[in-house]
Amino acid sequence: MPVETPSVPEGPGFVGRVRELARLADGLARPPAVLLVEGEAGAGKSRLVTEALRALRGLPGSEAGGPDTTATDAAGPGATAPGRAVLVGRCHPLREPEPLGPVVDALRDATALLPPPGTLPPSTGALRRVLPDLADRLPPAPPDGGELLSARRLLAQGIRALLTALDDPVLVVEDVQWADDATLDLLLRLARDLPPRLVLVVTYRPEDLPPGAPAPAAAYRGAPSGPGAGLGLLRLGPLEEAEVTELARTALGAAVTPDLARVLYERSLGLPLTVEEDLKALAERPAPRRAADLAAWLARAEVPRGLADALAGRLARLGAHAAAVVDAAAVLGVPADEDLLSTVAGLAPEAGGGGLAEALRAGVLRETSPDRYAFRHPAARRVAHRRIPGPGRRLLHRRAVAALEAHDPRPLTRIAEHTLAMGDRRAWQDLAQAAADQAVALGDPGDARRMLRSLLDEPDLDPHRRGRAALALARLAADDVDPAASVQVLSGMVADPRLPVADRGEIRLALGFLTAVHSGNRAGFDRIREALEELEERPVRAARAMVAISMDERDGAGRHAAEWLARADRLLAANPDEDVAAAVRATSLTFQARDGDPAVWDRLDELPRASERPEVMRQTTRALYNTGEIAIELGYDTRAAHLLTESRRLARLTAIPYLECYSRLALIRLDMLAGRWEGVEQRFAALGAEFDDLAMAGAERSLLFGRLAAGRGRLALAREEFEIAARFGQRESQVTVALRAAAGLGGLQLLEGDTAGAVATAGPALATARQAGAWARTAELLPVAVEALLATGGRAEAEAVTTEAAEALTDRGAPAVSAALDQARGLLLAADAGPEAAEAFIRARDRWQDIGRPYEAARADERIAAALAPVDRARAAERMAAAERVYLALGATTDTARCRKLRRDLDLGGIGSPGRRGYGKQLSPRERQVAELLAQGAANQDIAQALFLSPRTVEHHVANVLHKLATSRAGTAEALARADAEDAADGGAD
Repeated sequence: MPVETPSVPEGPGFVGRVRELARLADGLARPPAVLLVEGEAGAGKSRLVTEALRALRGLPGSEAGGPDTTATDAAGPGATAPGRAVLVGRCHPLREPEPLGPVVDALRDATALLPPPGTLPPSTGALRRVLPDLADRLPPAPPDGGELLSARRLLAQGIRALLTALDDPVLVVEDVQWADDATLDLLLRLARDLPPRLVLVVTYRPEDLPPGAPAPAAAYRGAPSGPGAGLGLLRLGPLEEAEVTELARTALGAAVTPDLARVLYERSLGLPLTVEEDLKALAERPAPRRAADLAAWLARAEVPRGLADALAGRLARLGAHAAAVVDAAAVLGVPADEDLLSTVAGLAPEAGGGGLAEALRAGVLRETSPDRYAFRHPAARRVAHRRIPGPGRRLLHRRAVAALEAHDPRPLTRIAEHTLAMGDRRAWQDLAQAAADQAVALGDPGDARRMLRSLLDEPDLDPHRRGRAALALARLAADDVDPAASVQVLSGMVADPRLPVADRGEIRLALGFLTAVHSGNRAGFDRIREALEELEERPVRAARAMVAISMDERDGAGRHAAEWLARADRLLAANPDEDVAAAVRATSLTFQARDGDPAVWDRLDELPRASERPEVMRQTTRALYNTGEIAIELGYDTRAAHLLTESRRLARLTAIPYLECYSRLALIRLDMLAGRWEGVEQRFAALGAEFDDLAMAGAERSLLFGRLAAGRGRLALAREEFEIAARFGQRESQVTVALRAAAGLGGLQLLEGDTAGAVATAGPALATARQAGAWARTAELLPVAVEALLATGGRAEAEAVTTEAAEALTDRGAPAVSAALDQARGLLLAADAGPEAAEAFIRARDRWQDIGRPYEAARADERIAAALAPVDRARAAERMAAAERVYLALGATTDTARCRKLRRDLDLGGIGSPGRRGYGKQLSPRERQVAELLAQGAANQDIAQALFLSPRTVEHHVANVLHKLATSRAGTAEALARADAEDAADGGAD
């Protein structure tokens, strides 16, 4: 039977909106009801309605076509069968819309849904004239009163009677903001007197409602009436950035990098339609050589056509005063108050206020803060700006300069930008350096760096001015949140032979900092050593270079760290400098913490928490971060949380973005170690949107995502993440990332049974720890290395490594490594079936519990159970059950499966399972595990390894999952989300 359903764009899947989908599906299943779906253009209203109808009718994610009037499972108590008659009508932005047109259009598709001839009520005969194709099925037309109101009333009565006669109809009327008065009246009448089996769904854009018209949410208040009738309002906001990323991956898969996802989100601000248009453009574009090129191309691309057309239409409907205010906002580019908008628009205050009010009502502008107004969407500004002719733009920029010159203090950065936009490059060059100086004075180094980079891009810039700007940028570069841009500019400057040697040394020093610290590449220390030779005339900067060099601990360089600090102290004794002295103090504290010296914690109290000198505060923040991050390696998690929270606060107060980023990264890691795995990916995505070019963010992401993937059964993904982290570790001057990456990869190899590979991974990492004297940071590596050596017959080496680490940590404070040593000793004892193995593992478990790391404690409990099984089965079963409960709570699929397999192998019994039962069309717990791994893209071999199942068993489970979800392998994620939404709707109905 032909029935229209809202259209769905091909390609991208449906993501997010789980709660809204469940509410809408539940409302559709419970007539009579009125369901209002509100959202701006492109928010996904039609798609949501489509997905809710699919969920109601039990359809998979493919395009639905034709009505399904076959009853299947009920949607819950009081719900109708999912075989519903769906009628869809759309309103259009016509100058003179036909009265009742959308509803009449919807009813034209009802031919096959009508009851037998002769059973319709007489009032439906009024529809003969508007539904000629149904005339032979309708009663005779009633007498015509001859008046328009009478005819409209008869039509309304006929429509209601027809809807009442249909079996469980759903009437969807889209884009009601463009509806004619007769349609609006009819819908309100229907809502106030709902047919008993009708569900009325109304979608609309609030920003496009006619001036003075009440929003449907207000107009329908008090409706519907009648027994059991319900009213639901769903307001669709934009998607979160993580949801935009997920949407993109349904279309482009692995081609969606964090950079590309961020550009998609920034261009769309979460509007699904805009994302889908960009995805379509990307899919049609020839594949680039690098994934980064895709993001760069999209960032330069035009505003998506559909969005641009919608915005242009909205702008075209504005009155003259509103259009002038919008043009002013487009040229100003930042939130502005009413007075400035009016002045730049060339309007008197009263006219400007009226124009602003109209632009706000039309949804073009929004109030970002009290008396500050800007565009609702960045794309809207681009569209509006492009519509202004060149002479008009120059006039507006000239008015903006005149208005801003009257401010006190003068906002030089904004004045400079408007001056450049007017085409006066000479005047802009005069302003740019002063604007950068002002930005620094006002505590906005990011603005200063941006202005200086723009100034240095000028081909005809005076050499003296170029040198001054380059030196200023070099001195600001240490805290640069966008180091790639500064590196590119400064790299060109350092080759300029006209620069004085000492200036070149300072610029080279800045480049070394950026390369070594931000990019995580120890090649930066070569630049710093080269700069040291050029800084002879500037001993204070030379001392700063020495402090930086001391931080390199690779290839034996760490043995000379104390010498470099001593040389810096000698230079400072002759040339006192508070800033560099603070750097020496912060670095000394870092070394103490790195060695596990317990005295360091009291010394941290001596750090200045308040100073008028920005560099002193930066070094305090750096010391707090460094020691906090090292405290995690040592196992002082509570202390680490306090230090990192303080470093994050100070970094934000003193505008040091990279230290704020690093502090927040470490706090996310602490949360994960404490067992809070949920939401880690989303927090990283949010952080990546703010700090996209910091190498450590990428390294930490790969380390933590690798652990998550391994625990959740994505073994191939875990390997990929650990290998990425290992590559970071090879480049970095600090050895910590390399040690952690080797521990993660080696542990994965042990899980896969590749013991030789695990030894090959752990061996070089142990050598690195030995050379750098970094045993205090081997808590993750030691147990993996010892287990791998024991598995390959390297008992003597395993004992030697354990003894060497223990001796190196004598009188050191490192609880995490102490726990790891207990695990290593337990493994050595267990290899000889020694009865003391359980006691060693118990000590490790107790230490991990004291530190606050439940996952590590659960691993120790597993070891305890295996050691106790031959002598005390009851205690062994208790410890195994405790470990399994922790894994289940964490969502550690692989560990849960390994634990259960070990329990079976040791014949320790279950943990209170209710026993096997039939699941019918529902997924069993094991099938659910398989479905979740399929949804993440895991191959059968991955699933077999993660769940400790045979490949044939996995094939059986995969076939069951795909059958029950009525989907393909590629559609599992979407089908599983839809099934969850249906379950949520059913749960709400119980």
